[in-house]
Amino acid sequence: MEEPSEVAREVLAGIDIGGTKIAALLVLPDGDVVARGVVAAPSREGGPAMADAAAGLVRRLLAETGSTLLAAGVGAAGVVDQRSGVIRAASDTFVGWAGFALGPEMERRLQAPTAVENDVNAFLLGEVAWGAAEAADVLGVMLGTGVGGAVVLDGELRSGPTGAAGEIGHTPGYSHHVCTCGQVGHLETLASGRSIEQRYLEATGFVRTTSQIADLARGGDAEALDVFRGAGRALGLACVVAAGILDLTAVVVGGGVTRSWDLLEPALLDTLRTDPPVSGAPLTVVRGTLGGDAVALGAAASARHRLLTAA
Repeated sequence: MEEPSEVAREVLAGIDIGGTKIAALLVLPDGDVVARGVVAAPSREGGPAMADAAAGLVRRLLAETGSTLLAAGVGAAGVVDQRSGVIRAASDTFVGWAGFALGPEMERRLQAPTAVENDVNAFLLGEVAWGAAEAADVLGVMLGTGVGGAVVLDGELRSGPTGAAGEIGHTPGYSHHVCTCGQVGHLETLASGRSIEQRYLEATGFVRTTSQIADLARGGDAEALDVFRGAGRALGLACVVAAGILDLTAVVVGGGVTRSWDLLEPALLDTLRTDPPVSGAPLTVVRGTLGGDAVALGAAASARHRLLTAA
């Protein structure tokens, strides 16, 4: 995405809060990026420290560009109550994160309206607003350390009564392996970065990173190819299930594992051919186009939506 030659005075802030880093973008309402920055995430120091770091980064970018903040959006790791902006649950990577009122605390620090979304929801909102998701009904899947999901129906993000709509990563029936959540056979046991590494270790006895396994697969390593084949097929089956339940015709996939899209896509496409949706309508599954900016851009899109609906 090209940065404009002249800095605009009024911008949206999109903030991506993860376990190791906090990234922020200043974005024009049309999605053009004015500025970006990254700081380390003090995830072991509690919610206030995380909010301080995120707000400090945004204030620095505003000062450097001479911009005025219209609204902010945050894509945050964990289970998020979008209405209150409170983090309902989080992994043990974060200390003092569950129960933290992130939305109100960011509003107080930035003195601007602030919307808060789960990071996977934000990823999908970014791809819908400015990326690869062009349909009104679309599933978003993020393949990272784990597998997350989100869904947009009739152009609107569907959260569900507990905020877990679209969370396809923890649906069962894909394997006999134990998932990180303690249950058995979830999509995450085959399609996440952690599971790709574990499946390769089980097959070979060698510890390798996902990127190393991908390089081995491209070099013809049979076990590495088989691991990615299994991940691609599981992803394809999950997409078909979602399409059958919700009558979707589009899926967009992001996250670090998609750097190996060339290895995932063949088995995924084979699965779409052998096990198509019952509707008979083609199901399009594409890699996201926004890369590492997707969550922050989606958070900015959420902030824009909040401004428009409040007007």
